[in-house]
Amino acid sequence: MSLAVGGMVAGAIYLFLSRQFLRILFGVILLSNAVNVAILTVGRLTQGQPPLIARNAEIMAQGVSNPLPQALILTAIVIGFGLLSFALALGWRAYQEMGTLDTSAMRVAEPEDRP
Repeated sequence: MSLAVGGMVAGAIYLFLSRQFLRILFGVILLSNAVNVAILTVGRLTQGQPPLIARNAEIMAQGVSNPLPQALILTAIVIGFGLLSFALALGWRAYQEMGTLDTSAMRVAEPEDRP
């Protein structure tokens, strides 16, 4: 799992280094998914037992995965979807105004010096 997370982070960094807005956005999505997989891995991956506390017990049984990282990941997925939809709307509006998604050509706030 750590190799998968490392590969996803490396892919995200590669996409961040691009000048295209959509590639940068895909890098953000990929990095978000890599962090989610890392959190899931830290919370222990177990198979077959749900993370429930028995009726007369005070703590969970041994070998059960921690439910807190799973809840955090669900929250992160919802927040990531909101970020994605906002960034796509922002990119669409920028494309309508400037006619390009190349970030080096989007110099409205930093105009080039003209002699």
